[in-house]
Amino acid sequence: MGMGWHEWPLMLFTVLGQCAVGGFIVLALALLCPKTDNAQRKSIHNGMFFIWVLMGIAFIASMMHLGSPMRAFNSLNRVGQSGLSNEIALGSAFFAIGGIYWLIAMMGKMPAGLGKLWLVIGMISGLAFVYGMCRVYQMETVPTWHSGYTTLNFFLTMLIGGPLLGYMLKSKACACGGKGLAAISVIALLISAVSGLMQGSELVQLQSSVMSATALVPQYGQMMALRLALVAVGLGFWICPLIRVKGVTTFSLLVGFVLVVCGELIGRAVFYNLHMTVGMTFGG
Repeated sequence: MGMGWHEWPLMLFTVLGQCAVGGFIVLALALLCPKTDNAQRKSIHNGMFFIWVLMGIAFIASMMHLGSPMRAFNSLNRVGQSGLSNEIALGSAFFAIGGIYWLIAMMGKMPAGLGKLWLVIGMISGLAFVYGMCRVYQMETVPTWHSGYTTLNFFLTMLIGGPLLGYMLKSKACACGGKGLAAISVIALLISAVSGLMQGSELVQLQSSVMSATALVPQYGQMMALRLALVAVGLGFWICPLIRVKGVTTFSLLVGFVLVVCGELIGRAVFYNLHMTVGMTFGG
C-alpha cells in the first residue's frame, strides 16, 4: 500500500488548515484579552500574517488536488448539498473574514468594538471550517471514515498544532497563557493516542466480503507510534523551556511546529490510506 502519500495535497490542506484555525483562535483570544496593550496588539497582528500564509498554502494544495483552479470554482456550485462544496465555502469564508480583519487592523482602521465582534465571528467561522472538513469524509460507503474518530481527530489536530502555532506568533508580544496553551496541546495529544488505540482495535473487526480494514494499513501501529513520537518531541521543544522557566526561542518553537506538522501528516496519510469503499460491510 502507498500509505496515502498520493493524497498529499489533501493532507496539506487539512493539516495546515486545521493548525491555522487553531492558531487564529489563540491570536484572537490574545487580542480580546483586556491585558493586551496596543503595542502588543500590533505585534500580534504582524504575526497573524503567517496564519494567512499557511491558509494560502493549504488552498493551493487543495486546488492541486482538484486538478485546476477552475475546478475549485466549480466545487462551489452545490453549496448546501455537497460536503466538498460546503468545505470550500466555509474555508473561503474563514479566509476572507480573518484576512479582511487583518488588513483593516494593519491599516489601523479597525474600530475597537467592531474588531472584537469580527474576531468572534472569525473564530466561529474557523470552527465551522474544521467541522466542514469532517463532514466531507462522513460517507456511509466508506466505513473506515464514517465514524466519530474522523471528527475527533480533525479537531484534535487543531488543538495540538494550533496552540503551538499561536504561541509562536504571539510569544514576543504577549507570553501569557503559555503553560495553559501547552497543557491543551498535551491533553489533545493524550486523547489522540487513546483514540488511535481504540480505532486500531476496531479496524480488526471491520471487513467486507473482499477486504479487511487492517490490510489497508498493515503498518498501522508503527506509523501511529511514529506520529505520536514526532508530535511529542515537537511539543517538547516548546514545553521543556517553559517548565525550566527559560525563554522559549522562536527557532525552538519553529522546529517544534515543523515536527508536529510532520507527525500530523503521517497520521493523515494513514487516514487516507484507510479508504475502503464497499457495498456490504460487517463487523467481525
